[in-house]
Amino acid sequence: MESAVIEAECAIGSEERLRLLPYKLLARYLAAPPDRELLELTTRLEGDGTPFGRAVAELAAGASETTPAAAGDEYHALFIGLGRGELLPYASYYLTGFLQERPLADLRADLGRLGVARAEGCPEPEDHAAALCEVMAGLISGSFGDGRLSTQKRFFETHIATWMGRFFEDLEGARTARLYRRVGTVGRRFLEIEETAFAMVDGHEAAVSVDG
Repeated sequence: MESAVIEAECAIGSEERLRLLPYKLLARYLAAPPDRELLELTTRLEGDGTPFGRAVAELAAGASETTPAAAGDEYHALFIGLGRGELLPYASYYLTGFLQERPLADLRADLGRLGVARAEGCPEPEDHAAALCEVMAGLISGSFGDGRLSTQKRFFETHIATWMGRFFEDLEGARTARLYRRVGTVGRRFLEIEETAFAMVDGHEAAVSVDG
């Protein structure tokens, strides 16, 4: 399975790879506390003068100023806590106010059509923000779905754009967030880029079809 994923990522273009990496980075930070390897990787990220680039540079600086233990404590306070964390990173909660509601059922139906199965032994429902970022990474790399931008757009607009921007805004303002405040800014800025890009997908694919 791992070799197939690597081959798929090597086959995609540079533009798609630039979209793939933020989704993977966000998925790793949201799925579990960052280990030393992830923090060191983050410190090597470089930004630019764009809002997203500045957010990346700020995250890199923040990663250099923390430790796995401190980041782990922060993650626990944000997402686990005593009974529950400060934030609940689930689509159902943001869209309905409750866990495991209709948005999760709709997501499971779409994942089934895409051939995406829940990881064995995973305790989290599929509408967790980390899982959705992983699915988008798989759609971009070609591991899931048909590889079409329209498929990515449909999934993004249905299951991510409807709520995840608000989640990242809440993460930026969370009382216990320090490093994760910067993760929230990276996520929010990246979703803004994705929304703008997907707004042009229909016209782009129609032009490709006519030209072809």
